[in-house]
Order: sequence, then structure tokens, then C-alpha cells
Amino acid sequence: MRRIYLDHAATTPVDPRVAEAMAAVYREAPGNPSSIHAEGRQARALVDGARERVALAIGADPAEIVFTSGGTEADNLAIRGTLRALSAKGEHVVASAIEHHAVLDTLHELERDGAHVTLVPVDRDGLVEPEDVRRAITSRTVLVSVMHANNEIGTVEPIAEIGAICRERGVLFHSDAVQTVGALPVDVRALPVDLLSLNAHKFYGPKGVGALYVREGTPFVRLQAGGGQERDRRAGTENVAGLVGMGAALDLAVAGRAGESPRLAALRDRLVAGLRERVEGVVFNGHATRRLPNNVSLCVRGASGESLVVALDLAGIAVSSGAACTTGSLEPSHVLLAIGLDRELAQGSLRITLGRATTDADVDVVLDELPRIVARLRGSSVTVPA
Repeated sequence: MRRIYLDHAATTPVDPRVAEAMAAVYREAPGNPSSIHAEGRQARALVDGARERVALAIGADPAEIVFTSGGTEADNLAIRGTLRALSAKGEHVVASAIEHHAVLDTLHELERDGAHVTLVPVDRDGLVEPEDVRRAITSRTVLVSVMHANNEIGTVEPIAEIGAICRERGVLFHSDAVQTVGALPVDVRALPVDLLSLNAHKFYGPKGVGALYVREGTPFVRLQAGGGQERDRRAGTENVAGLVGMGAALDLAVAGRAGESPRLAALRDRLVAGLRERVEGVVFNGHATRRLPNNVSLCVRGASGESLVVALDLAGIAVSSGAACTTGSLEPSHVLLAIGLDRELAQGSLRITLGRATTDADVDVVLDELPRIVARLRGSSVTVPA
């Protein structure tokens, strides 16, 4: 059976060109970047080169890039590092109700330590209203964190408008851009963000590697003590091969984005139109146009998301019922509840995310299989239009 992989929001396959660039590091560059001998200088040059490539891709200065173990660490570092640096000013953080758990769980932990958190609501499409952020900011607010695009429903948030409000009020602004860097244009010189998280395995790079952009002059205190790596902002010997892979992957993603994003959007729209026609009562989530080009989020009443995922998997199609980080939870998605879905409908959620290898034929298979699976789970027959 040929497998069809449609869970690219969870992780993307490593591009073979990226894998080869990493393999070359493992074969030919054994040194520690902090060592001063020739092998160490070689490793340092590779790390510096990767930093320059990541910085160039998002319009940053290389000195503003802090390498991390992934998006989760980048989010933690952004929130905890700025709150620690600004503890004398205040302890209040504003975030959206649909942030990734890397943000929400961090905020909940900080609340237990005395911080104050305000979660602003979203509308039915998952959009944050910038004026809600303005109203939530107080004299004790030190940070606002709103993701660039939601990982479950694909809605792209108005972070330029939110960032402008933060600048006006003298509050730092962090955005989790894990789902957008590589897929959408992200330019930190044009966007009023002070901190921005990204993750290599979302744009065909390796897992366990990410970065945090920290605008020059942003108050920031390290969390991880040890050596003086990353300009003393994040201690630990750098993952040289992983960083080279991230730089190569981001180069490829940015170079191919102009053609790939419209292609994926066309496939996405054809899948949505076909499912709307063939599956009775299907509900689509997220904004119709302000969304990631590869994301289809839907709910099917009368069928659990877990059952749909398992049945599709048996049919050779890999999808998810929501964020991969919450797999196994019995609770409905906090994102779907926040946009106003009832718990029963939210339990029937699917997230289908397309990628570079996705073809029209793959979409056809989903349009054939999913209506039959839904009908079987509902205990009824299905008529699929010719």
C-alpha cells in the first residue's frame, strides 16, 4: 500500500538535500565550535554560516538569532527570559486563548509563581481582535504573546496590528511563528515583533533544532547556565549538524515558497470543496482566506476524530485529529472550544496538512476514502457523486 502523508503541521519529512548537508558535517567536521584549534574553527564557521542563513530568511541580524532545541524551548525562552529581565516593571502577560501549549503551559506555570496572565478571546474564525489586546494591557504588562498562525486551524493572526499596539504601549511582543516561517513571508524588520520563535522540522529540516529571534536591545535574561554560548543567552554545545540542516532547509523553503504556497493553496481549496460536497454536515474551521496555504481543519459530527484518524491510517493516509503535542488527551482541543464549537463537535476534528510531495492524486484518494469512512462510522450508506 502506498502511504499518503498529510500531517505536515506535526512535522515535515527531512529534505534529502538537507540530510546530505547534515551527513557531510558528521563525516567531515568533528570539532566543538568553542574550541580554538582548526577543527573547532571549522565547526564555528558552520554555526556562524547557519546563523547568517536563518537571519537572512527572516530579515534579522545574525547577532539577533539564538539557537535552541526547537520551538518549545524558543517559546519558553522568550516568555521566561523577558519576564525575568523585566520583573521590576511588572509581572503581567497577555496572550491569545489559542496559543500552542508551549506558550499556554509556560504561562500557567508562571501564574503559580505569582505572574498574572490575561488570555484574550478569538472569534469563530480564530482571529484575535487587536483592540482586545489593547484593552488587556495594563501598567504592569511586560509582554504580549500572539502566534503568527494557529497550528490546528491555520488562521493567520494580525500580528502587525497587534505589534503596533504593543509598540505604542511600550510592551514587548513575542510571536510563535513556528507554522509560518518557510511557508509565508516573515520579515522582522517590517513586523513590529521583539521576539519570534521558529522550528526547523516544520520546514523540512531536522527535529530538535530551532531558534529564537531577539531584537537587539530587548531586555532578556538567560535561563540555562553553563558555558557562554549564543552570546551568553543559551548555554550548551551547539548541535552543528542540526544547525547546518536548519539553515539549508530554510534556504530551500524560502527559494521555493513563491511557487509552492499557491500550489498547496489550490490543492487545499479543491480538497475543501470536494469534502463539502461529499460529506454531509462537515464543518470547516479557521478563516476562509487568512490561513496557511496547506491547512484543512474540519469537524464531523457523529464520528470521533480518533476513529477517523485510525480508519484513514488503515487506508494508508496519515492525518491528525489536532495538534500532535496533545495526542492521547481525552479533552477536546482548547482551540476548537475557544472558537465556539460544542464539545461533541470538537471531538470529531481532523487536521489535514499538505506538503511538497502532495499531489492531485493524493487529494482524490482522500475524497474517495473519507466520505466512505464517515458513512461507516455513522452507520449509514454514502453516495459519492461521480
